[in-house]
Amino acid sequence: MPVLRWLRASLLRSAAILALLALWEAAPRLGLVDATFLPPVSEVARAWWELLGDGQLGEHTWASLTRSFGGFAIAVAVAVPLGLLIGWYRPVAAFLGPLLELFRNTAALALLPVFVLLLGIGETSKVSIVVYACVWPILLNTISAVGNADPTLVRLARSMNLSTPRLFQKVILPASVPAVFTGIRLAGAVSILVLVAAEMIGAKAGLGYLINASQFNFAIPQMYAGIVTISAIGVAFNQVLVAVERRLSLWRVPA
Repeated sequence: MPVLRWLRASLLRSAAILALLALWEAAPRLGLVDATFLPPVSEVARAWWELLGDGQLGEHTWASLTRSFGGFAIAVAVAVPLGLLIGWYRPVAAFLGPLLELFRNTAALALLPVFVLLLGIGETSKVSIVVYACVWPILLNTISAVGNADPTLVRLARSMNLSTPRLFQKVILPASVPAVFTGIRLAGAVSILVLVAAEMIGAKAGLGYLINASQFNFAIPQMYAGIVTISAIGVAFNQVLVAVERRLSLWRVPA
């Protein structure tokens, strides 16, 4: 029956997570690890619920999501068109290639002090560091996707006298979707990780601030509650992007 198959598949996918949670609960209680530094998952869940109840979790989560998704959206809006342009015009790619290599190999967090000095310690510097970190995986995957488009399809489209805009619409863009979304999904993970690290350095709200403040105050269950929240947001965001990619790739025929 379809329902039984769905339940069996769901249990199989959840088995590793359930095993991890069981180990997390048992290890501190059995003395395998120090419960002071790794409390049982039930204590973390209680701390998470308390943070949710008093509004702290919602406040910090909203602050992080606003910065992270704002920077991510700007990066997508900038990097995808720029990547299409660079990937299509080879002289532009040759001219900008060394510059792209230089900046893509410069860690975003290494430039955080520069962003703070230039833009201050407010929201602008935090969003900007997210934009910088997210641009590169999207940009480089888009350039690669356009450059690796099937030349046979391109020649066939040109033989049909398709204009450049129509060629992009009918051939280049559909063929580029999988690689572009690989970059977008990588950028989605980067947007959260980089922001959390930036919030640990200089912020008064956000999940990174919550984790750092909890560790400083030795509120260890609250610290893990913040970490679990970040993981849940990352998983949910990735699933949304996967769903969007599938929606945009309905034309593809499974191999």
